[in-house]
Parts: sequence; C-alpha cells; structure tokens
Amino acid sequence: MHLNLNELSLKDLKDLQSQVAKAISTFEDRKKKEALADLEDRARSLGFSLAELTGATVSRKRAPATAKYGNPADPSDTWSGRGRKPRWFEAALNAGKTPEDLAI
Repeated sequence: MHLNLNELSLKDLKDLQSQVAKAISTFEDRKKKEALADLEDRARSLGFSLAELTGATVSRKRAPATAKYGNPADPSDTWSGRGRKPRWFEAALNAGKTPEDLAI
C-alpha cells in the first residue's frame, strides 16, 4: 500500500495519524491474545488445560482483612493495618499513643 501523503489534507493526515496510533496501541494486545488462544488449543489437543501445564491458578481472591485498630472516638471506625494510615490513627500517634493503645 502506497499512500502519497502530500496529496492529503490536514484533516485526512490527522485522521490517519489517529488510526495509526490506535493500531499501534492495540497491536501487541491482539498478538498476545492470538498466541494465548494458540497455546490453549495446543494444550487442549494434548488433553490438558493451559493452566494445568503452567501451574497458573484461575483466580485468587484475597480475603477481607480483619480490623486490628479502632478509633477511640468512634468504635465503628476501624483499620486493618493495611494500606494508608487513617487520619485518626495518625492523629493518635502524634498525640503520644502507641499502636498497641489503639489495638482492638
């Protein structure tokens, strides 16, 4: 395919640029999906699933974290110790409390 870019209008060039950018961004994803489908077919033809051969688990869901710390001002406000510290926890630490003081 040969395209004379000098004959295209600015709008046509920008449309072409947009189409090329989209094609480039989706190219790798398309190739990965094709390769995965080919591998799954090959594994199935041998009597296995791809997950069995690779040792991959289908999905692993994390159990909800249990509360470890409680807000002294509001007992319903708790924190598991995971993620960012809540403001009330930081304020209590700055006021001289220890994490053990806030433990449930």
